[in-house]
Amino acid sequence: MSVTGGRLERKRKRLGWLEATWRRWRRVSGTRHLCLFPLRCDASPCLTLVLLCLPERGNLAGVQHIVLVLSGKGGVGKSTISTELALALRQAGKKVGILDVDLCGPSIPHMLNVRDQDVHQCDSGWVPVFVDQDKSISLMSIGFLLEKPDDAVIWRGPKKNALIKQFVSDVAWGELDFLIVDTPPGTSDEHISTVESLRPYKPLGAILVTTPQVFCQSVFASVQGCAVLLLQAVAVGDVRRELTFCKKTGLPVLGIVENMSGFVCPHCSCSSLNMMSRLASVATVMFSLLFQECTNIFSKGGGQELAKHAGVPFLGCVPLDPQLSQSLEEGGDFIQEFPKSLAFPALASIAQHVLAGASVCSS
Repeated sequence: MSVTGGRLERKRKRLGWLEATWRRWRRVSGTRHLCLFPLRCDASPCLTLVLLCLPERGNLAGVQHIVLVLSGKGGVGKSTISTELALALRQAGKKVGILDVDLCGPSIPHMLNVRDQDVHQCDSGWVPVFVDQDKSISLMSIGFLLEKPDDAVIWRGPKKNALIKQFVSDVAWGELDFLIVDTPPGTSDEHISTVESLRPYKPLGAILVTTPQVFCQSVFASVQGCAVLLLQAVAVGDVRRELTFCKKTGLPVLGIVENMSGFVCPHCSCSSLNMMSRLASVATVMFSLLFQECTNIFSKGGGQELAKHAGVPFLGCVPLDPQLSQSLEEGGDFIQEFPKSLAFPALASIAQHVLAGASVCSS
């Protein structure tokens, strides 16, 4: 059997074992540390099923801060923000983990160029996939457990909830400064399971991602007994419901990010950079940012308006940048490769807000 064939066979058996054993999970009352997936041990090619008895904080004992990335609507760029936030925090000298609980759309393995990697087993549980040799970014995703990248995860809620609890309790993260949790859209079973499973570890808070589109229609909402005029937004309306979810579940909100806020024209940017190619390096950076054009192809200010009326911090606007899209498609490090992009200061600012929030929490 070829190496590729053997890998697919191992993944097929893992998912087969899940189908056979997840019902056993339901019958084990109060057990949080049942390993549903039989994974290949490093020292042996055989498949094993392991029951783990972990201390109270378990594998999250070494995690200093947990940040969730949420949105009530799909396609607003939660995985993009999660990935670039992890890269920005790494550039700031932090050790970061990413937990991808978007079970039906696991895209982060592709964005970090590790989609062909396998998950292994150790004494403490599952070993996450390390993105770089320094092991400064680690990732756990269901994408590593699928037989083929295009396989659909057709599961009902209880099975998804069991796997999310498994991810929270049985991944051996080690020592981390930040654990970023990338969630699916909405406020359904997966979100409740994620928040409830992480509640004992006191998450730092949630970052809500929206897009800037705004309708001309206006609605009235009551805020602290006063009628105020709000702009009705396409994605913003869904994020408003996500704010309600955070309030009801007691999850702090670190702030709102307005993604896809304007389009950076690569042709105009390149022309400007060519004109300044002979300038000194410091001046080049300043003028390149000044002359890059950002066109608001959507409306503008929906996220900022929502943050203002909700009374939560506004973390910034991230523009549509072809360099960012290219970096995500190729699994590159946008933060390191494109420091002159207009998206760079926006992403760096989000990371600084998270670092500031962590500093206040620790003090």
